[in-house]
Parts: sequence; structure tokens; C-alpha cells
Amino acid sequence: MDTGFPAEDIAPIAILMDELRSEDVQLRLNAIHSIPTIALALGPDRAREELITFLQDSVDDEDEVLLAVAEELGRSFEQYIGGKEHAHVILGPLENLASVEETLVRDKAAESMTKVAEVLSQPQIEEFYIPVLKRLSNADWFTSRATSAALYAAVYSRISSALQDDLRKAFSALGSDDTPMVRRAAAKRLAAFVSCLSKPHVLSDGLPIYRRLQADDQDSVRLLTVEDLIAIAQQLSPAEVKDHLLKQIRQTISDKSWRVRYMAATHFNALAEAVGTELVREELIGQYIQLLKDNEAEVRTAAAGQIPGFSKLLDKEVILARIVPCVRDLSQDQSQHVRAALGNQISGVAPLLGKEPTIEHLLPLFLHLLKDEFPDVRLNIISKLETVNDVIGIDLLSESLLPAIIELAEDKSWRVRQAIIEYIPLLAKQLGKPFFDEQLGNLCMSWLGDTVYSIRESATGNLKRLTEVFGVEWAQVAIVPKVMNMRKHPNYLFRMTTVQAITVIAPSLTFSIIRDEILEPLIELAKDPIPNIRFNAARAFEVLAVTFGSTSDGHELIQQHILPVLEVQKNDSDADVRFFASRALQKVAEL
Repeated sequence: MDTGFPAEDIAPIAILMDELRSEDVQLRLNAIHSIPTIALALGPDRAREELITFLQDSVDDEDEVLLAVAEELGRSFEQYIGGKEHAHVILGPLENLASVEETLVRDKAAESMTKVAEVLSQPQIEEFYIPVLKRLSNADWFTSRATSAALYAAVYSRISSALQDDLRKAFSALGSDDTPMVRRAAAKRLAAFVSCLSKPHVLSDGLPIYRRLQADDQDSVRLLTVEDLIAIAQQLSPAEVKDHLLKQIRQTISDKSWRVRYMAATHFNALAEAVGTELVREELIGQYIQLLKDNEAEVRTAAAGQIPGFSKLLDKEVILARIVPCVRDLSQDQSQHVRAALGNQISGVAPLLGKEPTIEHLLPLFLHLLKDEFPDVRLNIISKLETVNDVIGIDLLSESLLPAIIELAEDKSWRVRQAIIEYIPLLAKQLGKPFFDEQLGNLCMSWLGDTVYSIRESATGNLKRLTEVFGVEWAQVAIVPKVMNMRKHPNYLFRMTTVQAITVIAPSLTFSIIRDEILEPLIELAKDPIPNIRFNAARAFEVLAVTFGSTSDGHELIQQHILPVLEVQKNDSDADVRFFASRALQKVAEL
């Protein structure tokens, strides 16, 4: 690969060494990021002999510099040192980085080593990668052993059966290591390693490793074995799962540490899918209900998030008999976070039950949560309204829905008010024009006069999205007249909002609406005594010019009506007005 300049002219190694020795960390980082360029200038032979050697010896540096080295070496660096047949050379500096104290550096080094492994041939893996893996796995310092756990899965399927035997034994040793951090690393990487094993080796090697880790005295190790459990279950038949894993499933669900139970609840759907329908019905329903009734709110919250996914694996009768009573209890839960999680998920059960059971069993809970004192619960319910609406229709919901929306819209926290604004277009689409115009139209306009700027800004964006939902003809009747009427309000904030709303929604409107209903009021606002309104009018003119200036009618309108106003504003007494007017004139000139 030709860089376009002679290598001898840049003295690359000298430059790199000088920059790496600088006290300026940023300069050293820049040097690391220039390694590919330097390698190109050196050529493959010198890059292998000098640059890689230099990097291998340069591990005494700031963590962020070492992290950059580990990252650069994983970016197909073999192309700079002679191709895939020399890729194993990169393993040298990465092995050193895999032993440092900083976890981020070690993890990035391990990630880069697995990327290098992808381009190595089997002889290269067996001659170079496996020795590195064994040295790290047997190192005296625990950091190296912990890092090594991430390196097994990348090459296991590409080596001889004898070496595979060695790797299974070595990984087993990591799972029994005296240091909790190493066992934690083994638990974290066991799922990936098990997925590479044949079923006989899953049973003979993977299962014993998992069982030891699952019974570890450190809960930080045990909580990582939940994903290992799922990976092993995916490799086994339902009967084998029942014979070999049922005890561990029960122990995990009943673990004394809430963090372990939380992980089990978080991954419960994946576990249920892995073990098969029969075991779900015989065993996991009871285990899931146990999690839904857990003493810790964090566990109940995580379990509530799994309700629709788990219910999909059950018959309607079972959902009604076993799951719905728990949902009813959760709707009354003392923890607002549990109720919020339930509010986000309860609608997903409705399609599984159908219209009549949903009306009888879920609708009362749905309406109860709509009245919850915690805003997030109500917002979560509203955000998933469409799912329930599809099942039972909006008529049954509207009576309780509207008070909840109004209450949220008037909440004392402006962030809550802003959040409900974000859901208005979704509600509009679900409720339809008649309901929206009758019940929510005035509410949307009232936000334009909110005392908080962020609310007014969101409200103008909301008008644009509503125009996209209901169409320009609706906007011409329902939005434009109301926005234009605000220009006469004695409070300047309302007049300001009028200009900002024009700026936002104009691109969504037709030229005729702009010409007939918006242009003259906007010209009036350009003469407002408040400078902020005048310069926002200039910004609105700029948007109109860019949006419609390419058409002949638009060009004529700009020349006859907009340009004269901007020329006046260009000489305004306020500097901001002059600036935005000049910018708008420049945009017009470019059309």
C-alpha cells in the first residue's frame, strides 16, 4: 500500500517515540491513532520488526493510551504488517495489555485478540494463540487469568480435539479459581464457551462448571450464571433440562441474594423459551409467580417487565387463573416503580386474552393505573394505549382516559407536562379526529401559552406532528386560525409563540395557506415592538423562502412581500434583528 511519501522522510519510529514520551496525554493518544499511517510508511517488514516490538515494550502508560493501543490493534491491523499470515504477531502486545490492572484495557485487549483470531489459520491458532491463552490462564496475577476467560470461545471450534480437551480443562480451572474476580469472569464467559461445545461435552464439562459457579459463595458470581443457565438449556432437550437443570433453576429463583433473583426475573422469558413448553407449564409458572411476589421491589419490577412475553407461552385459561391475579396485586403495589413497570407491560396481555376477558379482567386495572398518583405510571399506560384500543375499542377507555390526560397536562412538574405532549400525536392517531378535536384540541393550544419555554417549544413541534397525522386540510381548520389569533394577545410570549409555531409548521403546509392566512399576520409581527418577536419573524421568513422559493409563485411572493420587510429589518435598531434579517436576505439571494 503506497502512502504517497517516502518512509525515510518522516522518521516514523522516532516521531512515535518522541510523542509517546511527551507529558501531554493527548499528544500520546494522537501518536497511537497514527499507528496505521506509520506502519504504512514503514512497510510490512519494519512494521513487524520495529513497530510491533516497540508497542510490546510500551505498556507503562496512562490507561487511556493503553486502551487506544488495544483498540487500534484490533482494527484489521494485520493489513499493515503483511497480511493474515503475519497476524499472529499482533498477539504479542495484546498479551501484555491483557495483563494490566485496568479492566477496560484488559477487556479491549481481549476483544482485539478475538478479532485477530478470526483471521488466523488453524496452524497459527495452535502455534501462537493457544500458547498465549495458556500463559494468561495460568499466570500468577489474577488479572491475566480473568482476561483469559474471554478468549476461549473464539477458537474452540477451530482446533484439534486434543487441544479442545485442554481448553475445557483450563476453563474448568478458571471456574474453580481461588480469586472471585476470576470466577466472575468465567461465569460471564461460560455461556459463549458452552455454545461452542457438543452436547456430550456440555453435559460432561459445561454442566459441572456451571453448577460450581451457580453454587458460589459470592452473589456477584451467581448472578452471572443466569445467562449460563439459559445457554446450557438451549443445548439440551426438555427432558435433559428437567433431569440436569431443574434443581439449579429452583435454587436461582429462590436465591438468598435479591441481585440473583433480579437477574433471573430479567431473563425469565429467555429461560422459559429455552426450557420448553412442558417444563414451563409444570414448573416455571410457579417460579414466575414467586418472582412476581418477591419481597424486593426491584425483583418485582423486573418480573413485571416479563409479563407479556411469558404469557405468550401460556394458554388463555392459565393466564386468567395464574397471571391475572398477580397483575391485580401488582397494580396495588406499594412501589411506584413496580406499578410503572406494570403500566408499561399490562397492555401486552390484552391481545392474548381477547375482547371479553380484557374488558372483564384487565380494563378495571387499566383504568385504575390511569388514575395512579405517580405520573410515570399514567404515562406508561397512555404510551401503550394502541394495543388495548385494538382489542376493545376506544369508547370503553375514553371516559377515564381524558381526565388522566388533562391531569398530566396540568401537572406541576414541567417535565411531566412535556412528556404527555410527546404522546399526543400517538393518542391523536389512535383516537381519531372527532374525539381529538372535541376533547384535546384546546388542550394542545393551551400548551402554546405555558410559562416554561421548553413546553412552548414542544407544543409547536406537536402541532407539526399533528398536521402530519391528520393532514393539511385539518391543520388549516383546526390549527392555523387558532395560532394566528394569538398574534393579537397582549402578552408578548403568546405573540412570540405564534411566530415560532409558524416557523415550525410552515414546511408542512401548502403555499396557498401560507399566502392567504399566514403571510400578512407574520408581516405584522415583524413590526412588533418586542425585538425578540421581530428577529423570530425574520427567521420565519427565511424558512418560508427556503421552503417555497423554488416555485414561480413562491419566488414572486418573496420578491413582492418578504424582501421589502427584510430590507427594513436589516436596518433595525436591534442587533439580533439585523443579524437574522441579513441572514434571511442571504438565503433569498442564494435561491
